[in-house]
Order: sequence, then structure tokens, then C-alpha cells
Amino acid sequence: MNDNNINKFILITTSLGAFIPPFMISSVNIAMPTISNEFALSSTMLNWIPLSFTLSIAIFVLPYGRLAYIMSRKKVLLFGMILFVLSSLLCAVAFNPIMLIFARIFQGIGGASISVTVISILTSVFPAGSRGKALGLNVAMTYIGLSSGPYLGGLMVKYFGWRSIFLFISIIGILVIISLFKLNQDWAESKGEKLDLMGSIIFGLSLIGIILGFSAIKEPFGLWLILAGIALTFVFVYYEGKISQPILNISLLKNNRVLVFSSLAALLNYSATFALSYLLSLYLQYIKGFEPSQAGLILIAQPVVMAVLSPLAGLLSDKIEIQKVASIGMGITTLGLSFFIFLNEGTSIYYIIVGLIVLGLGFALFSSPNTNAIMSSVDKRYYGITSGILSVSRTIGQTFSMGLSSMIIAIYMGNEQIRHNIPQLLVSIKIVFMVMTIICFIGIFASLARPSLKKSKET
Repeated sequence: MNDNNINKFILITTSLGAFIPPFMISSVNIAMPTISNEFALSSTMLNWIPLSFTLSIAIFVLPYGRLAYIMSRKKVLLFGMILFVLSSLLCAVAFNPIMLIFARIFQGIGGASISVTVISILTSVFPAGSRGKALGLNVAMTYIGLSSGPYLGGLMVKYFGWRSIFLFISIIGILVIISLFKLNQDWAESKGEKLDLMGSIIFGLSLIGIILGFSAIKEPFGLWLILAGIALTFVFVYYEGKISQPILNISLLKNNRVLVFSSLAALLNYSATFALSYLLSLYLQYIKGFEPSQAGLILIAQPVVMAVLSPLAGLLSDKIEIQKVASIGMGITTLGLSFFIFLNEGTSIYYIIVGLIVLGLGFALFSSPNTNAIMSSVDKRYYGITSGILSVSRTIGQTFSMGLSSMIIAIYMGNEQIRHNIPQLLVSIKIVFMVMTIICFIGIFASLARPSLKKSKET
């Protein structure tokens, strides 16, 4: 193959990879009530099926990010995809919930490799003149995965059972693996450097402590786990500032208020929104009595709006001050979340769809401009490190969102099966949305607190 054909082949391969995580998350969320009914799961155990996946991704994003530059991005992605496919097949044949949760943990460990390698591979392969188009297609595949997951996942659950979701995603993973074996490039810029293993361990333990503490909040040790996790977070920040080759470059955050507050805004935004599809999937199927395919069709409203408007929001942020566009987006997202505080058994589907459309508009106006602000706040030589900081903000926010939902549901429902206590499910969902709305409201001020990019560059 000539260089042009090789680049196209790489684009197809990475685009398939970009499709996998969002489709996996959104399709499995639709399957949660069906999985719960088959295994007779308590609300706490059910929460751990999606939470184990997102927690694993959050823990391994930073180590994979460093390994990708030390060992090569191709090797890291190949290893991650092989682990992802094997663990997906284990999910498909899981005969009890413990096996499913452990398989999901390894699935998340494998999936973390995708988020830290795909964009950097494309950035390395495509020159500046054609890079935007390649990255645009990659982002489009992410939105296609997010948009198609609820509906296609619902159809698969209805006609083939929930296990078919994992079999389907395994097939796509195998295609990516075959494609990677055909590539000769490695893309490794930091060979010979060392992985900060101690920092990785401290970071992982801090997240595990906080999220386990959320799930066990009604137990005496739950609060202690949360406090231990928070303490380890401070230890991690201190440690990373002292070593020469950290997994998270803390020094880059110093004296860069745009990067600090934009990353904080991203963390708060994902903390407030990520659990949305999971919560509404439970609501639509348990409380409204919809089939998975019907619930999935309703839930695609938000990602479709995001997919259509995100490119326009990106263009808008090139012409209008990024701070204003992103902050307006955060405000609209807060409004959209507030719709769901008032859910009840008789809530109209049109009301839910309007709320999802408002959320999609808000997230589109926030996400692209905020990412633009983050990447524009540093010199080109720091793009890789900055991309890692953005990934950490996103994955920690996603994990915190699921952990927070798990904690509130555990407080109100304990270890009961959801189908045996529908009134308490509704109460807990409304409380979660109330807390998420408050978090998103705080995020408006984090977004506004960053200085203008023009002023920060002048100073």
C-alpha cells in the first residue's frame, strides 16, 4: 500500500476503535433491567455492572497514556483490544453476576487503551492540512456509537438477549485487531523512559477507595473508604509534583488558569451528565414499562442533537469567546438536568424528549468549545500531556457520576431488587438528578472563572 492508502486504512481502523467504548456504554445501559431480572440482582450489584467498566477505564487511562509513548501506541492499543475482546466474550457467557462484573473490569482495562491512543495515532499520521477531516470522522464515529447504542442495544436485547451485545462488540474488536496486525508503524516517542508505577498505584487506589466508599455508604467503613481515597488523591498530587517522569504532569497546571478551570468544568460536566442514560433506562423500563428497544429509541434524542450541533458549536467557539459559549452550554445543560427532577409515573414521553434535546444542546455548546479552550491554552509540544489531562477529567467525571448514582440508590433502596421497590427507585432517581443539577450549576462558575484565552496569551 502507498502512504495515502495506509493513512486511509489507519483512519478506518481507529474509527472502528472510537466506535467501541460509547456503543458499549450506551447499549449495556439499556440492557440493565433485563440483566437484573435474569440474575435477580440487588440495586447495589446492578450498579456495579456499568460502574466496574467506567472505574477500570478511569484507573488505567493515565498508565496507558504513558505506556503508549514509551512502548508504542500500536502495541498498547493492540494489547488493550485483545483484552477487550476476550473479556467481552467472557461477559457474553457469564453464568453469574460476579463473573459478569469481573469480566467488565477487564473489559474496562482493555477499553482504556482506546481513549489514549486513537486520537494521538491520527495526530501523528495525518499532517495539519488533512488532520481536521480525519479527527472529524473519528469524532463522528464516537457519536454514532453513542447514538446507535441505545436503539441497537434495545433491539438486540429484545430479539437475541443481552449477551448478544457483547458478542457484537467482540466482532468489531476482532476487526480492529486484524487491522492492527497489518500495520508496521509503532508511534513511540519516549522509548527508554520509565513508567511511574508508584504514581499509577496511588492514583488507582484513590479512585477505588472513593467509589467503593460510595457503594458501601450505609456500612460503617463506607465513609472511611471515601476519606482514605480523598487522602490518597492529595498524596498523588504531591508525589507527581516531585518526580521527573510523572504519569500526570502537575507542573503544566501551574499558572495556567484556563487549563485548570476548563479541566475542572469538564470534570463537573461529566459528573453531572454521564449517569443520565443509565438512570433513564431504569426509569423508562421499570416505571414506564417500556421494552428495551422503545426505551433506546427515546434515549437517542440527546446524542443525535449532540452529534448535529457539536461541529457548529466548535465553529462558534472560533468566532465568539470560548468562555462565553462553554458557560452558556453549561447553563443550558443545568436547565436540561432540572427537567428530570420532576419525573413521576405519569410524566409524558414528550416532556422527557424535550429535556433530552435541551441537554444535547447544552452539552454540544459546552463540550467542543471547552476542549478547544483546553488544547488552545498550551503550546503544541504539550498537546499529548494536555490530552491526557482532558481524558483524566472526563473519565474521573464519568466514574464519579456512576458512583454518586450508586451511592444514592444504595441509600434509598439498600440491597433490594429494583422491581420489588419501584416507588423508592423513583425517589432515588429524582434525588440523583437534583444533586447532578447542583453539580452542573457549580460547573457554570468553574467555566466562567477561566480567563479569556486572548488575555491569558497576552500575559
